[in-house]
Amino acid sequence: MAQKGNIGVTTENIFPVIKKFLYSDHEIFLREIVSNAVDASQKLRTLATKGELQGEAGDLTVKVSVNKEAGTLTVSDRGIGMTEEEIDKYINQIAFSGANDFLDKYKEDANAIIGHFGLGFYSSFMVSKKVEIITKSWREGSKAVKWSCDGSPEFSIEECDKADRGTDIVMYIDDDCKDFLESSKIKELLNKYCKFLAIPVAFGKKSKWDDKEKKMVDTDEDDVINDTTPLWTKKPADLKDEDYKEFYRKLYPMSDEPLFWIHLNVDYPFNLTGVLYFPKVKTNFDIQKNKIQLYCNQVFVTDSVEGIVPEFLTLLHGVIDSPDIPLNVSRSYLQSDSNVKKISTYISKKVSDRLKSLFTQDRKDFEQKWDDIKIFINYGMLSDEGFYDKAKSFALLKDTEGKYFTYDEYQTLIKDNQTDKDGNLIYLYAQDKQDQYSYIEAAQKKGYSVLLLDGQLDPAMVGMFEQKFEKSRFTRVDSDIIDRLIVKEDVKKSELAERDKTILSKAFQGNLPKIDKTEFMVDSQALGETAAPVIITQSEYMRRMKDMARLQPGMAFYGDMPDMMNLVLNTDHPLIKKVLTDAQAVAVDIEIPAPEPKEGEKKAEPTKDIKVELKDNKIVSQLIDLALLQNGLLRGEALNKFVQRSVELI
Repeated sequence: MAQKGNIGVTTENIFPVIKKFLYSDHEIFLREIVSNAVDASQKLRTLATKGELQGEAGDLTVKVSVNKEAGTLTVSDRGIGMTEEEIDKYINQIAFSGANDFLDKYKEDANAIIGHFGLGFYSSFMVSKKVEIITKSWREGSKAVKWSCDGSPEFSIEECDKADRGTDIVMYIDDDCKDFLESSKIKELLNKYCKFLAIPVAFGKKSKWDDKEKKMVDTDEDDVINDTTPLWTKKPADLKDEDYKEFYRKLYPMSDEPLFWIHLNVDYPFNLTGVLYFPKVKTNFDIQKNKIQLYCNQVFVTDSVEGIVPEFLTLLHGVIDSPDIPLNVSRSYLQSDSNVKKISTYISKKVSDRLKSLFTQDRKDFEQKWDDIKIFINYGMLSDEGFYDKAKSFALLKDTEGKYFTYDEYQTLIKDNQTDKDGNLIYLYAQDKQDQYSYIEAAQKKGYSVLLLDGQLDPAMVGMFEQKFEKSRFTRVDSDIIDRLIVKEDVKKSELAERDKTILSKAFQGNLPKIDKTEFMVDSQALGETAAPVIITQSEYMRRMKDMARLQPGMAFYGDMPDMMNLVLNTDHPLIKKVLTDAQAVAVDIEIPAPEPKEGEKKAEPTKDIKVELKDNKIVSQLIDLALLQNGLLRGEALNKFVQRSVELI
């Protein structure tokens, strides 16, 4: 005789709550149901190991099947099953505290329902209009029973026929969730959530090519979708490099081979296993932060691992598995507690130890990998003070010659020749070896070393270095003329009179082309006859602010400001002297009348200025264009005119 009753909840709104508040996460129902089946199978395996099971455990494969005609999705296992009493205890009685304020407390938190109140099974009602449990306990003499519920608090339970132990969960899929009757959808979800479960999970049959039919046909062999002993569950001593690479290809089939990896394995004070890979980054920040997969006892939980993995390590790829990670009830989001912080600290230490080991054991190989891994290390140093303290001994700087140095090594290299008159150590750097070639060459002729800082994070690193390194300053090699990059004594002043400086400045200003978002200041300096006649430098401060604007949205206004360029005229060069002579010949002193004063104001004196009409002077135009060309600023019509003028001058 069938038993009827009401599910033991103190509110009749439990099913609307499940459907409404968990609907955004509704695909996790399959993970919950399959995980329950795996748990039941593992419990049976444990009983068999202890000798408590009568007979053989046999094949424990969990089977998932779809019947589109009947509108059902079924998950079947050969685990421990349930008796009628156990169904009443584990299914019919949903125990939770604070029942009266249940809805008020959790209406804003959909993910705080499943699991915390033992509702993993009830997630099936998110997509089902009716659910049946057909089960038979492993215990000797047990009778099979069928539990049925249509999504209301009412249920029925009755005896039924079932030859084998275990449980079938039959879900009658709701009309608005019919996509869960599509084989492709179910396979997608099984691959996402169940790919590494510890018990085989089969969905459908394996297929093979039939030469007669000229198509793929199903075989009699179950298609097992999971690897029950994934790489991270094995001992590192039992694995070879190729095993790690093969597993990486399984996780990320479209990715390049990883640079190296770190095998995590700790059992105290918490349990944690996993493998983290350093991927090869083709371009700066060619990275996604959802590449580390988090598992709990081989059940996929999430790929949003912020909180458990230090922020900078979310750039890595791989797998972390821990039963000690506190998860909220939907198992899709992490809760904050002290264990998470301990795990995060452990992972950070493990990574830094591994990097230190690679550097110490094979520095040459480490240097070859540096350009690929520096973005991870630099990000870590910028975002984690503790990681900076660990990494500063093995983090590298690369110069424009392709040589690598630790921070201490480089400081020792440059301290004798690159200390200015105030005792500041000057680090010269370039961001583009080709574009800044002439400036690099000028610095090297002075015996200076030039770093190559061409990474996307390097502008931020420069700022950090200036805070961390005592009495040090970083200066881009094209930010000033060579004699002013590292001032070791008072700078030699130009011997030109102020009037001649003004005449020379106006001669060049009148011939400067209009370049979008670029402003020029003209300066005159005595640089020696062998130095270039015209040099363009860029304000270190403004350029640095614009670089940071590309990294920090809050500084975007700097990105809209014009580039500030200095056009430095070498007054010792014969060509500049010739231009000055020509300009002096046409220079005219002028008087600019003061504007009419407002009522009650005294009339101001007129201002004096110099007018220099030296338009279309080929030497001036050619010198300006050569300097612009050297800095990649000569384009379009201006470049075409330069080429034509060059031909004429030749």
